[in-house]
Amino acid sequence: MSSRQPYQGLSRKLVVAFDVGTTYSGASYCILDPGEVPKILGVARYPAQEHLGGDNKIPSILYYDQEHVVRAAGAEALQEHVIEQAEDENWVKVEWWKLHLRAKNLPSSHIKDDDIPPLPEGLDAVRVLSDFMKYLLHCTRRYIMESHASGSEVWKSLENRTEFVLTHPNGWEGRQQQQIRHAAELAGLVPEGPDGQSRLHLLTEGEASLHFCVTTVLTSDALSTPIACGDDYDEQDTAPGYKGVAILDAGGGTVDMSVYSMNFSPSISVEEIAPAECRLQGSVFVTLRAQQFLKSKLANSQFGSTEMIQQMTKIFDKTTKLGFRNAEDPQYIKFGTRRDNDPEFGIRSGQLKLAGEDIAKLFEPSIKTIAEAFKQQQQASAVPISVTRFLVPRSVTEIPDQHTFLVGGYAASDFLFFSLQRDPAFSDTILCRPGTQLNKAVSDGAVSFYIDHLVKTRVAKVTYGIPIAIRYDSSRLDHVARKRTKVRNLSGHWMLPNAFGSILTKGTRVSEEQESRLQVCKLGASASDCSHITSRIHAYIGNLSDAIWMDTELDSFINKCTVYADTSKAAKNLSQQTNRSGDKFYRIDYEVVLLFGLTELKAQISWMENGVEMRYGPNLSECAKLSQVSEYDRTPASIAYVED
Repeated sequence: MSSRQPYQGLSRKLVVAFDVGTTYSGASYCILDPGEVPKILGVARYPAQEHLGGDNKIPSILYYDQEHVVRAAGAEALQEHVIEQAEDENWVKVEWWKLHLRAKNLPSSHIKDDDIPPLPEGLDAVRVLSDFMKYLLHCTRRYIMESHASGSEVWKSLENRTEFVLTHPNGWEGRQQQQIRHAAELAGLVPEGPDGQSRLHLLTEGEASLHFCVTTVLTSDALSTPIACGDDYDEQDTAPGYKGVAILDAGGGTVDMSVYSMNFSPSISVEEIAPAECRLQGSVFVTLRAQQFLKSKLANSQFGSTEMIQQMTKIFDKTTKLGFRNAEDPQYIKFGTRRDNDPEFGIRSGQLKLAGEDIAKLFEPSIKTIAEAFKQQQQASAVPISVTRFLVPRSVTEIPDQHTFLVGGYAASDFLFFSLQRDPAFSDTILCRPGTQLNKAVSDGAVSFYIDHLVKTRVAKVTYGIPIAIRYDSSRLDHVARKRTKVRNLSGHWMLPNAFGSILTKGTRVSEEQESRLQVCKLGASASDCSHITSRIHAYIGNLSDAIWMDTELDSFINKCTVYADTSKAAKNLSQQTNRSGDKFYRIDYEVVLLFGLTELKAQISWMENGVEMRYGPNLSECAKLSQVSEYDRTPASIAYVED
């Protein structure tokens, strides 16, 4: 990145980013030296891959023995002697395990639990994630120590204050983020507790890919970094000023879609302009469909055994899928010897012949889903996106030139790239593939996120709020319809339960410093009843622009987490109140606060005490004034995330 400034910190620092993918994983890092321009480097050498001249990624595979001890991981798990030992000693191979962590609210009707390789009994996905991150940490440590002058001293001096950026799909939220943080502690990346957690930074894969594209392509001189673009792309049409940038990060398990507005003058600034999207249609699902297709096609063939289908599927995954370009050309899976023949099923000399149109059908669900989601995202953009060839207006209401960058391991598929180029959903954008290594976009971009921090505004993907009771209003028809459900509260007012108090509405653009609040209260028969506050944060995923009643769309409200706060000190100072009937009660007013502008949604409970706003953070042993609360401490006293 030509505009990157020298590091302004006072001491040397190490930043490490892990991109843990469904099929492949990698790591990048940067040693920040005061006064020096940061340079992002990738871990380009892993055990069992040295003879290949190095590689930026390793398979996301582990072998466990019967005692749940990791015996091999990454490329080492693919070595012949390891596979042989695994068979002899009954080790269990674990792959595609990241899909077990998937958010259950993502559209996944095409996925059955049986489609995903099971985890060994007694192991959960968080433990597997921690074991794999521990292996990535080992590989990163070894690479830095071997690749830098005085590498051992560099690592030893920085390892206890290393900053880690951990990426995840766009569709993963609070529950999955909490699991990642727990796994990082188990892996030994950071020590347990708030101090260690403050060195963990979570980031969506879409935003990481954006940083990669901005710093390696869009800010390069005249887009000099080689990229593959549509035939109608004319470099001279690119005008200065605002630019629409869409990111399609197509990986093994998910395809993440993000849309941004960029301004290059006077310096680079980026705003998200539509809710990020995530679809479970990565490359592994093409392989799953291929396996099902082969199983059906060869059901009555002598080569239709389970073992043979698995072997053919592996060959398809490694060769056929990547090399496929044209539906008119037949494809071949070479699985046996010249003696293996079954002409009735297209098998000659150990090769299975498949029609190109049959292979194309395996890609169609992914292509259709990506195009539909992309079109939906364009329509939801807070800022209209259009491609024009005129002078750039000085208003963010129109972005004159949009590039869509296809990155990730799945982006290496020519058939995917060319199919998306032809799809009408992409007719108003310039679809490109960066010429640099596509599979390092996330890890490199994650380090760039820490250094450059380009995105200042993000868009809420859903509406967030809490269950509330609202005062009965006889002039409102919807209230009258619920008259039988009304209850009298301690203050003597008639209230209607099952209402939804919206705090942050879907599509809202939120800056990093911006807070969204909802003022509520808690009543109690005694002051001690107000000493603790609990609030359940819900996400509304329905289609109403203003959802009011939670019981009319039960399936559209998802309980995301519960926020707890200790307000015992404030409760001691509450004054007793009396309702019209003479009954005594106590009331504490508070606000539920959401901070969405950062990469993780944070929830808080805030209240006033002696005229001062009070909050409670995990680093604090007692309540603190707002002015005393650091950015990290501005988190709830306790959050319990709900199991998906």
